[in-house]
Amino acid sequence: MAESTMAIAKAINESLRKALETDPKVLVMGEDVGKLGGVSRVTDGLQKDFGEARVIDTPLAESGIVGTAIGLALRGYRPVVEIQFDGFVFPAYDQIVTQLAKMHARALGKIKLPVVIRIPYGGGIGAVEHHSESPEALFAHVAGLKVVSPSNAFDAYWMMQQAIDCDDPVIYFEPKRRYWDKGEVDTAAIPAPLHTARVVREGSDATLAAYGPMVKTCLEAAAAAEEEGKSLEVIDMRSLSPIDFDTLQASVVKTRRLVVVHEAPVFFGTGAEVAARITERCFYHLEAPVLRVGGFHAPYPPARLEEEYLPGLDRVLDAVDRALAF
Repeated sequence: MAESTMAIAKAINESLRKALETDPKVLVMGEDVGKLGGVSRVTDGLQKDFGEARVIDTPLAESGIVGTAIGLALRGYRPVVEIQFDGFVFPAYDQIVTQLAKMHARALGKIKLPVVIRIPYGGGIGAVEHHSESPEALFAHVAGLKVVSPSNAFDAYWMMQQAIDCDDPVIYFEPKRRYWDKGEVDTAAIPAPLHTARVVREGSDATLAAYGPMVKTCLEAAAAAEEEGKSLEVIDMRSLSPIDFDTLQASVVKTRRLVVVHEAPVFFGTGAEVAARITERCFYHLEAPVLRVGGFHAPYPPARLEEEYLPGLDRVLDAVDRALAF
């Protein structure tokens, strides 16, 4: 059957499997992605079925992994690289920013860099700081990179397919706290374009915009607000670079209020860019300032404190109340 229920982790696995079957130039690389199947088992069974030349266990050296992927892409391959946890990406940050992001422009468009970098990110799993961070704004700021994050199994499957098909480098942030959330996946569907946002709940009083792990939180907040007679629209941004400001603008023109929610710190975060652009575009429509809800500008806390650090239902609903009070 084309449609089935699967967890986000399984949807990514199935998408990688489909890509490996379809295109012999697709490779999967990373620490423990082969025999072990990844620490979260996202690549489970792929090396067994496609061999060690297609699903490659690498040394524990992120800069070398990404550098190797760049070389493979220059020779016509389409590598999909896994960074085991978000905080481990920084040894490779130089390769990503100074090489991967710039080579297409440096070569005046004569070469392509079809590299996908998978980064499980965000908190909520009770881990220490290097396993629980949200560094997406650092990559969205870099010209030449595309940055996306699915929030559900359907998007996890299709956005991976689209990222692999893209001739530009794509940073694919996976919300690891949602890996086991299940949803319907139609593998015969015609998906929306990779960088479009989606209205996942209609509303009229205020708009909540989120991506990745916080979409579920915003949907729960909208359901709670409905019991108090408030109608909240929820937008899954899906893409952080580029951002679909047209969909956000259309919603804000209707609701006249916007709250942006993400796990990453509010300071210099994605919400700051959204707030600035929407204020520019919708100044005469807004009846309240664009508000932001996110993590604190502090190192990630110990596991016993992370639920105080991460945005939850109460902080989202408090921001909605403040927006509606203007």
